[in-house]
Amino acid sequence: MVKPLDGKVALVAGASRGAGRGIAVELGAAGATVYVTGRSTRQRRSEYDRPETLEDTADLVTEAGGHGIAVPTDHLEPAQVKALVERIDKEQGRLDVLVNDIWGGEKLFDWEAPVWEHDLDDGLRLLRLAVDTHAITSHHALPLLLRHPGGLVVEMTDGTAEYNSANYRVSFFYDLAKAAVLRMAFALGHELGPRGATAVALTPGWLRSEMMLDGFGVTEDNWRDALDSVPHFAISETPRYVGRAVAALAADPDVARHNGTSLSSGGLAQVYGFTDLDGSRPDAWRYLVEVQDADKPADTTGYR
Repeated sequence: MVKPLDGKVALVAGASRGAGRGIAVELGAAGATVYVTGRSTRQRRSEYDRPETLEDTADLVTEAGGHGIAVPTDHLEPAQVKALVERIDKEQGRLDVLVNDIWGGEKLFDWEAPVWEHDLDDGLRLLRLAVDTHAITSHHALPLLLRHPGGLVVEMTDGTAEYNSANYRVSFFYDLAKAAVLRMAFALGHELGPRGATAVALTPGWLRSEMMLDGFGVTEDNWRDALDSVPHFAISETPRYVGRAVAALAADPDVARHNGTSLSSGGLAQVYGFTDLDGSRPDAWRYLVEVQDADKPADTTGYR
């Protein structure tokens, strides 16, 4: 079976878990060689102190049909990122897809806390993890990506440009971080488009990440048990869904039509026809506006 990304090389920065892991696995399933980076390894955990590791992600990429390569990297350290890109260049001679999914801020923001009450050190650390890491990675990786025409950069965020422009997102620092990443994709689109590459911002919907499932006390097998206390969680999706969105973009010869835009997993499922693992097509951001924010009872009919 011919795989659409055979011979392509991807870097998923921030791939230990969550969306990054789902994206890496689906790029692998499409045949890509995928470098996965982050700070959580089998030898050392990040401050998240969670069990998921880069090596596990790399193994999953290979099991899916690609070639997974784990490279522990702190994307706040320019020298480490430079060495990472030099390694990819030496081993592969090309980079076709860059996914900036570095985040690391779940433990650093307080819901609804105004800026003057929010812990300042945590807020500034969140911004560094969400913004500086993406800028550092793009600075070092884009010259390699531009070596061959048709490269794709995906800036991962939370929320579409349309939704975030009209809605306060969690806290001053969280809101600012997610808006900044959306703007990065727009700016990169301006800079990359004339040079033969494409940049987009991409958001999953309500993600059934490892941390989210743990927070609700459920697993992927019994996640619907959380609906009794969080009914709108019914619209949620697996990390593989947004992974399939990235794989579809990377395989699209006309991907430049999306350059500089803000996209969602649910929206792209309607364009490319992929589904989540259960065969559904959850459209979380449309549901959020039309059902959840409208204070209607949870009902995913017509939204997945």
